[in-house]
Amino acid sequence: MKRLFSAAAQTFFFCAAFLWGSNESPRSTAQEQVKKEEEKQPAAAKSNKLANEKSPYLLQHAKNPVNWYPWGTEAFEKAKRENKPVFLSVGYSTCHWCHVMEKESFDDEEVAKLMNDTFVCIKVDREERPDIDNVYMEVCQMMTQRGGWPLTIIMTPDKKPFYAGTYLPKKSRPGMMGMVDLVPRVADFWKNGRDELQKHADSVTDVLTKLAAPTPGDPLGEPILQAAYDQFVSRFDAEQGGFVGSPTRRFPKFPTPHNLMFLLRWHARTQDEQALKMVETTLRQMRLGGMYDHVGFGFHRYSTDANWLVPHFEKMLYDQALLIMAYTEAYQATGNPFYQKTAREIITYVLRDMTSPEGGFYSAEDADSEGEEGKFYVWSVKELADTLTEEEGNLYGQVYNFAVSVNFVEQLTGEKTGTNIPHLTQPLAAVAESMKLKPEELTARLEAIRQKLFAAREKRVHAYKDDKIMTDWNGLMIAALSKAGQAFDEPTYTTAARRAADFVLAKLRTPEGRLLHRFRLGEAGLQANVDDYAFMIWGLLETYEASFEPQYLEQALALNEQLLKHFWDEASGGLYFSANDAEELLVRKKEIYDGAIPSGNSVALLNWLRLARITGREELTERCSQLTAAFSKSVTQSPSSHAFLLSAVDFQVGPSLEIVLVGRPASLDSRNMLLALRRRYLPNKVVLFRSHDADPAPLVRLAPFLKSHTSADGTCTAYVCRNYACQLPTTEVDKMLEFVAPPKKEEAD
Repeated sequence: MKRLFSAAAQTFFFCAAFLWGSNESPRSTAQEQVKKEEEKQPAAAKSNKLANEKSPYLLQHAKNPVNWYPWGTEAFEKAKRENKPVFLSVGYSTCHWCHVMEKESFDDEEVAKLMNDTFVCIKVDREERPDIDNVYMEVCQMMTQRGGWPLTIIMTPDKKPFYAGTYLPKKSRPGMMGMVDLVPRVADFWKNGRDELQKHADSVTDVLTKLAAPTPGDPLGEPILQAAYDQFVSRFDAEQGGFVGSPTRRFPKFPTPHNLMFLLRWHARTQDEQALKMVETTLRQMRLGGMYDHVGFGFHRYSTDANWLVPHFEKMLYDQALLIMAYTEAYQATGNPFYQKTAREIITYVLRDMTSPEGGFYSAEDADSEGEEGKFYVWSVKELADTLTEEEGNLYGQVYNFAVSVNFVEQLTGEKTGTNIPHLTQPLAAVAESMKLKPEELTARLEAIRQKLFAAREKRVHAYKDDKIMTDWNGLMIAALSKAGQAFDEPTYTTAARRAADFVLAKLRTPEGRLLHRFRLGEAGLQANVDDYAFMIWGLLETYEASFEPQYLEQALALNEQLLKHFWDEASGGLYFSANDAEELLVRKKEIYDGAIPSGNSVALLNWLRLARITGREELTERCSQLTAAFSKSVTQSPSSHAFLLSAVDFQVGPSLEIVLVGRPASLDSRNMLLALRRRYLPNKVVLFRSHDADPAPLVRLAPFLKSHTSADGTCTAYVCRNYACQLPTTEVDKMLEFVAPPKKEEAD
């Protein structure tokens, strides 16, 4: 693969003439405030072809003087008919640099005229069409060795790219070509060097095709887990937590919670204390830093510095979901209430600000408001004084490290903004000790102050909320709430998960039982991709274990049938990103890299392992071996880049647990059994509950082996099997816990 990328870089030498240097999106405070009500305007007021779209991102550009088209036949036929190249711009509604490029170029009459004269211009919302984004982002990374949004692609009318970049200013800067110089240059190439452009575009497509067909290898096993762990150790920031790109590139830092979830599994497998230390240091420092919203809760997207202080301020649903899982699992593994409190606070934010009246979850909140990144979240000393009493202001400023000289420094210019980002440098217990206060007294005083600040902040102009409800990200949040509901014995979380699951199953599915990708303004649409199926199945499995309602298990199996029917590669194994009847793009890709979110293949692997244990369907076990073999050569090149896949491999290698409880759900003995199980960190398990109070047929139909399971004298009875070896049934909680406890290291060795 490295040779392919190297060859591609040599083949596309002409791209450097366009770029003049780095094309990575920097940060800035210049951005026009998104008009929240834009999509509510009548279609007649729109100036281009985006007026009737549902995507908030596309609607934000519907009044640009650029003659934007949505992705579709009309645009490409126009390009062929008029013999024009296609300018493809991909972004999303809460993308800071997408807003900057819109203001500087797409809202500018001079640039718009150049674009309209030279191109057929297409806008794509990456969250609505991740299939398109995946293909052309790989092109950008291949050509420029970097990526990001806005993604800028220039291609032939048959969709073959010959130029790639990210953010471009209106006018050229040192190392960065501007739109007013780039567009005429492309026009000249198109007129006078068409054959060369077509040759390079064909080369791009050829390399993409080769990359889309990885060579299968041997199934993965325990050695790859060790290799991934060693890579994490080598990249760990022992002081501030998190993982660095290299010794000289220590930021930005991303949360990537599935890395921490893998390390928790490695610690459970090996009792290696360094693995747990990496998890705890990272979770603690992220929560203390400015990347966490200390006033309204929830995490921002990532930290622009090594200390988790200055975030990129957007909030994404998928980050909240995965971080809820990581903090929940850390609580189960350690018993530290700090992790439970953090998970609960994130959930408070999601249920308060990111939940639709129908029960689904919104996608994101913008980083910007009133034209400035972070303005909604930061505080000047004067604002603090205007909101709090002098005593409260002094206390809060001292604890959350406010400074008269301010701590929010604009990363691009290095200039101070006049505001502070609330953050902690040590846990509140340590702060209380230094102040000679009882921890509970300090916590209570700070909570009263936080509520005042939150109420004052609510009066500010809010950051834009992207209210799309997407199946894949909802699946992640459903899984997170279900896991937290179990671990914290919190029925309201389980109820929220069930409500969202019911919404998706009712509103985001066709009559034939296939999923759709997006719901907005009362309308569902867009064909689902592999992530939609895999993440939703994950959510349904967790919801079953939280509620023990058989319909969620039944729906998970039904969706899995659709997944295999439309996405599985019978020839080479693995799941394609798009369905077999989806729109044909340049290539039909398979994703295995676990980036900001896990890949659909990684999640599907874990789902199949669990479904195989639950139902006894051995054909799913065989699919698991085929899937890991399909990607093993790619994974072995960079194990730590596939952390969620390796969490599933950890389950596959074993030991794993199958636990069946038989009893009455409302009885005290059943409740005690469940609480004892749910509070422990047992990641590689499945749990089923056969109720005495309900007809067993629906559950037995899905898991036939349950037919013979009964309770002893009406008391809740546990059946525990480890790696296909079963213990005698027991009605004693302590005996059940003895059966499920991980083997001691000497026993495992």
